[in-house]
Amino acid sequence: MAAVQDGQMELDAEKETKPEILSDGTSNLSGNTASGTLSSSPLTAAPAGGAPKMEDQQTLIAVLQFLKRNKLTDSVEILRREAGLGEDQEDSQATDGSGGGKGDVDGGDANSLLSRVSITSAAAPQSVIIFHSIIFFYSYRFGKVGGADDQPDVSVVLSAYSQQGDPSLYQVYYSGLKNFIESVLDCHRAELSQLFYPLFVHMYLELVYNNHENEAKAFFEKFSGDQECYYQDDLRVLCGLTKKEHLKGNEVLLDFRTSRFVLRISRDSYQLLKRHLQERHNNQIWNIIQEHLYIDIFDGMPRSKSQIDSMSGSLAGEGKREVNKAKVFHGLLKEPEIEVPLDDEDDEAENEEGKPKKKKTKKDSLGSKSKKQDPNAPQQNRIPLPELKDSDKLDKIMYMKESTKRIRLGPENLPSICFYTFLNAYQGLTAVDFTDDSSLLAGGFADSTVRVWSVTPKKLRKVKSAADLNMIDKESDDVLERIMDEKTASESKILYGHSGPVYGVSFSPDRNYLLSSSEDGTVRLWSLLTFTCLVGYKGHNYPVWDTQFSPFGYYFVSGGHDRVARLWATDHYQPLRIFAGHLADVTCTRFHPNSNYVATGSTDRTIRLWDVLNGNCVRIFTGHKGPIHSLAFSPNGKFLASGSTDGRVLLWDIGHGLMIGELKGHTDTIYSLKFSRDGEILASGSMDNTVRLWNSMKAFDEVETDDFTATTGHIHLPDNSQELLLGTYHSKSTPVTHLHFTRRNLLLAAGAYNSQ
Repeated sequence: MAAVQDGQMELDAEKETKPEILSDGTSNLSGNTASGTLSSSPLTAAPAGGAPKMEDQQTLIAVLQFLKRNKLTDSVEILRREAGLGEDQEDSQATDGSGGGKGDVDGGDANSLLSRVSITSAAAPQSVIIFHSIIFFYSYRFGKVGGADDQPDVSVVLSAYSQQGDPSLYQVYYSGLKNFIESVLDCHRAELSQLFYPLFVHMYLELVYNNHENEAKAFFEKFSGDQECYYQDDLRVLCGLTKKEHLKGNEVLLDFRTSRFVLRISRDSYQLLKRHLQERHNNQIWNIIQEHLYIDIFDGMPRSKSQIDSMSGSLAGEGKREVNKAKVFHGLLKEPEIEVPLDDEDDEAENEEGKPKKKKTKKDSLGSKSKKQDPNAPQQNRIPLPELKDSDKLDKIMYMKESTKRIRLGPENLPSICFYTFLNAYQGLTAVDFTDDSSLLAGGFADSTVRVWSVTPKKLRKVKSAADLNMIDKESDDVLERIMDEKTASESKILYGHSGPVYGVSFSPDRNYLLSSSEDGTVRLWSLLTFTCLVGYKGHNYPVWDTQFSPFGYYFVSGGHDRVARLWATDHYQPLRIFAGHLADVTCTRFHPNSNYVATGSTDRTIRLWDVLNGNCVRIFTGHKGPIHSLAFSPNGKFLASGSTDGRVLLWDIGHGLMIGELKGHTDTIYSLKFSRDGEILASGSMDNTVRLWNSMKAFDEVETDDFTATTGHIHLPDNSQELLLGTYHSKSTPVTHLHFTRRNLLLAAGAYNSQ
């Protein structure tokens, strides 16, 4: 892994006492702090009580500006006092044309530059040490410590700061780089063109920040049309920021300015860029690259335009390769050993036909398969998981029985789709979820309510009052039925408590609880036995867009407008983990099937995978060109699917940390993704009123993992969307809000009818 800072810095105690600075291999400055003497070009002393000459003031002001920029206030005061330069003189020179930097500081090496600094002879050692530190800092920032031939020209470095205040040169700098990139070979042009967008944004923000409103407007109008089409939404926001005060109110752009935009470039392309900037002394561009960009350099052939476009589009650039190399335990946990009894009706049916009991054999094989340990699975006790209750074991048995009756899906055997349409949903449907056994349906609404329906003929009932419960025989076999109050039976229940639209709902695996997240900044836990709110979790300060229970219950995750995701436990009122790293809203959250990882999608157009154990980000996936609104893990835990406002479904290999597929066909935002129970088919639901079925197994089987070149970042995406599309199903006028596969692989869909 190599980045821009590819130089090595080696310092020891001896070298600190006797520093050596080389500039272009011509100057040698040695100091002896013990004797306080210096051996170098002579320093001209100013007359006692006199001020520095005009040319010396320009150099001193450049130094002072650098120190101020790095908040070295003590050094600023010392240098100003020793040079006899007042604040009023500095300010006047900094804003004056002569000191404001329309030209390079004369002198091409360390000696000539140092010889121009007028200081009193008594202060010489300390001042030179300060100036020496500045030169060394720049040498390190440019990644050039350790060799005479690699030292940058110090005068050019300092001249960049004197030029920085001149807004008229910004267009010249950008145009020069643009002309250079457009003139290089095609193999390098695609990679170097990645610089256009981040440089454009940072230069525009710098002009706005320094109150050059007219120059910023002219710069935007001239170069905004050169940016990629998938950055147009960002540019629309950017053009509205014309004053320094506007930047303070835009957190996304502040993050963009303070974070480092990641670019992945081959070494040959990078050396070409570096040589050009050094030859043209284009330090304005170089400083922005050093300060705000992270260039991830790889050895090998440059990437093509299509390869770069497939990974581009996020607010922070591409993910660093070093992040995606972390070990991820994506395997499934070992299933508990539970014996599955044979159904009486199955036994009778087999005996009548006089055939061997094939179903029993199938159940046994299912049980033996679940007992095998996945080599990529985490340890069972890597994170504490709740113990199985008797009711959980019964539910596991029911799940295994249902699995034996599951329909095997494939290209020739597509699932039936049952669509639940919310008619006259004047409250504004904003979220939907089904229980794992498909018995209950919940909806979140814009009127702050949560509604729960029974999908089966069995009605919803509340637990009896405490007085009535005392009269029940607790030892009876049907005690669970006796505690329910038949007088309260109804097909639906309404839950009141939120004070804003409800944007996310999630059932617990045991169907006893329901989570809801709202614009009011809270996540509420509801009991489905009493239909009351048990806990209100307060941690987010802004709207909470999504929440989801862990596949094992107990844990749940939430994400919101505050740009972080939080991990909670139902019995803790404070979050257990805070996953921070996104540059914009966290719009969707999903647990990995083994509960050891959490995936989050964001409006910064990235997907992050977080380790629940330590809170680390172990994957960053980029490639979407719009905010991400849906995520789905494959049943085996190896793959992740994501959907966005760009209408594309992207497939990711979690183990290798790479994109492996792109499914194109939707024309609007994809709000729901769901894999079938066997992972053979991926269903996608969109705001374009369609449900599409994709042959996910074929997409994964065609990926040759041996061909992955994660070291160079070369990705070859097959353009086979139409081959993988198995079917498109249109609703009359109902956007698809949620999808769910039943345990027998029937596909359920839900959405609110749009009468307009």
